[in-house]
Amino acid sequence: MGLGAKPGGQEQKGREDASALVKWARNNRRALTSTLFLIVMLMGFTMANPEVFSQFKTYRSVMIALPVSMFLVVPLVFVVTAGEIDLSFPSVVGLSSYAFVSIVDQGGEPLLGIVVAIIVGAALGYVNGLLVVRIGLSALVATLGMNFFLRGFINILVEGFSIAIPEIRGAFIHSLMTDDPIKIVDHLGIPNQMLWALAFTALGVFLYNRHSFGVRVHCVGDNPESAAEMGINVDRTRILVFVFTGIGAALAGVFSVMINFVWWPTTGDGLLLPVLAGLFVGGTPTWGGIGTVFGGAIGTSIVAFIETGVIAAGLTGFFTQFFYGLIIILSLIFQRFNGGRVR
Repeated sequence: MGLGAKPGGQEQKGREDASALVKWARNNRRALTSTLFLIVMLMGFTMANPEVFSQFKTYRSVMIALPVSMFLVVPLVFVVTAGEIDLSFPSVVGLSSYAFVSIVDQGGEPLLGIVVAIIVGAALGYVNGLLVVRIGLSALVATLGMNFFLRGFINILVEGFSIAIPEIRGAFIHSLMTDDPIKIVDHLGIPNQMLWALAFTALGVFLYNRHSFGVRVHCVGDNPESAAEMGINVDRTRILVFVFTGIGAALAGVFSVMINFVWWPTTGDGLLLPVLAGLFVGGTPTWGGIGTVFGGAIGTSIVAFIETGVIAAGLTGFFTQFFYGLIIILSLIFQRFNGGRVR
């Protein structure tokens, strides 16, 4: 009897494992779809120009600037899941990084500059939250207005002048955040900023999927009335997602300056469309209640590789925006049929 029962137990365990795998794949289908899309896209670019995409330096060149977008897209997943939107992050990047570069330019400690930049970003996010939650403005209109307001304030403040901080090169904090500690091929390596961005993404995945904050965000975006009846502080949760976005924007601004050694009044200006594209391409729909942090990171990678792939394939830069739009539309159409609107 004991020997005869063993195969049956193994068969039952095999069915349970298969069922768990299917359940996991179904729950993560948006992120898996984005990952598959990235792989297929890179394979297509490799076939179009094997000489470029078979070299690690091509991927490293993308990884130098990609972290800036990743610091932005992770908290934006929380905002959109909560049923809101934040379009002010490009200017928050600019003003937060201005706070950082001003302190360093005056001889202050870079670490102090980072702390001040994060405080500025969090404060601006809190203001956005107050405008939307307490005053009751539309998140779309309020944050878009803040984007213009803050950019105008920056221009008035500096009158179009940039600030260079070449003295930060070689400093401990710069080496810690943007140097190449992991050597992969000869003198090529993964930039430190990519490692920091991956750590930030991992934190976002934990908060989103394994922490009570992520549960509250999901509930608020899915049905705020039901969330309030469950005892969730809906207003505080909505404000906190804007604060989190401000912190992400501050980190993006700091890393942008550390990468380039220069702050411009337009810092952050070109991030709006690529980051939003990465957000939606990654599998976070517009209607709230659901999303994927990992998919958002993959989505920004897809967008980051588009321009490189288009040029490497022999097309002109004029095709870049065309492919941006095409990929966004196709991904949204696929999401519409890949999962329902209600969690």
